[in-house]
Amino acid sequence: MGGVAAIAWGVRRHRPARTAPWWLLAGSVAALTVGDVCYAYGHRDLAEPFYMSMFGSVSLCLLQFTRGGVLLPDRARLIDLLAFACSTLLVIWVFVIGAQGRMGAVPAADVIGGLLLVVVAGRLATADRRNVSARLLLIGALGLLAGDVCYPLAEGPLTESLFVVLYVGWAASALHPSMVRLTEPAPTPHDPGKFRWAVLLAASAGVPPTVLLIEALQGTVRDGVVIAVTGAITLLLVITRLADSIRRHGQALTREHVLRAATAALVAAADRPAVDAAVRAAVAQLLPPQDVRRVALVDELTPAELPPEPAGPATRSWWLDAVEPDERTMVCPLRLEPLDVARPSGGALVLTGRRESLATGHDALEVLAGQAALALDRITLVEAVGRRDSDLYLRAVIRNTADLMAVIDADQRIRYSSPALRDLLGQDELPPLTTLDELIHPDDRAMVRDALRAQGDGVLHCALQRADLTQVLIELTYRDLREDRLVQGLVVTMRDITRNHDPAERHPHAEHGGDMPAWVNRRSAQQRFRY
Repeated sequence: MGGVAAIAWGVRRHRPARTAPWWLLAGSVAALTVGDVCYAYGHRDLAEPFYMSMFGSVSLCLLQFTRGGVLLPDRARLIDLLAFACSTLLVIWVFVIGAQGRMGAVPAADVIGGLLLVVVAGRLATADRRNVSARLLLIGALGLLAGDVCYPLAEGPLTESLFVVLYVGWAASALHPSMVRLTEPAPTPHDPGKFRWAVLLAASAGVPPTVLLIEALQGTVRDGVVIAVTGAITLLLVITRLADSIRRHGQALTREHVLRAATAALVAAADRPAVDAAVRAAVAQLLPPQDVRRVALVDELTPAELPPEPAGPATRSWWLDAVEPDERTMVCPLRLEPLDVARPSGGALVLTGRRESLATGHDALEVLAGQAALALDRITLVEAVGRRDSDLYLRAVIRNTADLMAVIDADQRIRYSSPALRDLLGQDELPPLTTLDELIHPDDRAMVRDALRAQGDGVLHCALQRADLTQVLIELTYRDLREDRLVQGLVVTMRDITRNHDPAERHPHAEHGGDMPAWVNRRSAQQRFRY
């Protein structure tokens, strides 16, 4: 009862992702305890059902540990090998050891069940040699097997203490913090399934009835209990294996259907809200809605959402801790290397929800994030091509106009300039990636930069600096169309007002070295009120 209490306290304290295996382990210890009490008071026939139920509970417990855990992400091969080992042990017990070689009072069913528990616990321990909880489970299983063999042969305090090893080992495994890793969710690996494993499983399932038939034909069924227990265990393993295959096949079909529908919706998406709606609809079908608390397409990651380690170009996702202990945050970057120039900022798909659900749909969510990244890149490139075509159309229409105009991106790089502006500056073509700052006189750059960074339209008066270092006074009118889907920039028109000022003001930023106070005062006044 102390072992049962320790397991319950460990589950309550460490809160593993799945508690069912640990409650099955506690139930098996309780069943073994009741069986021991009945055995001690001489009710051996009553104790036997509790012992058999203990083996069933422990078998289910260990199989639950292997379902979707990080230690054994694929338990199909383990189940096949267990079924084959169970059938092989039955054949060895019945035909090799024989009636003369049996170990007297040693129960064959207990030995076979103990060996199978040792095999599964040993597989868990070898999957992660640093997991103390798995080692303690193996130690408890070894104590059970040794007690089943040694206690009937030599009853006494020493052999009875082997069962104490079982109680202490399994109780300590639940108390150790590494017990959480036994049920930590992991993505389901792809298993194509090979024919030889199916043949092995079918042969293992056919061994118990074959042995029973052989003994029946010989006239006396001597090992009916052993055959029944072995057949039940093998049948349980086969049913578990088939249930796993059916469940994984159903998940694959659902995932394929949802991803196909999401891909069609993302291909038809014309803007970012449509992409966001398609992603949310797909996530709602891939994962249970109650298990997902947050789904967001973000343009920039906060410092708390960055990966714990520097993520390389091939990194498709990473995990972060959430507020709730049962939840995790999964971040899938929306970055595709060939199209980085389309969306340099990238962005990410951020999901917060139950760890087990996110781990189960991990691969599908990464695929969905890749499809969303393709859709966003397509929309960005289509908009860029549309703006380029608009600029080319504008250039063809106003090729002979005398208007001075330019289209400027949000970073003030000139995307298009009219021929009249290039003629005014004395240049045939502006260099690529030229900014408006480079055309404005240095003394006016700060004023123009601050005005264009603000929201809204406006009018400025400043000076352009030509290639020969002469200056041109202009009236600059700008329209803020950064929110316009087709423009996404500022449209700037200019008017040459140099002729409206006296010759002394043709070069308003020229330095005069004279010592004439009148000239300086008049120059300062004109500089202040020239507009």
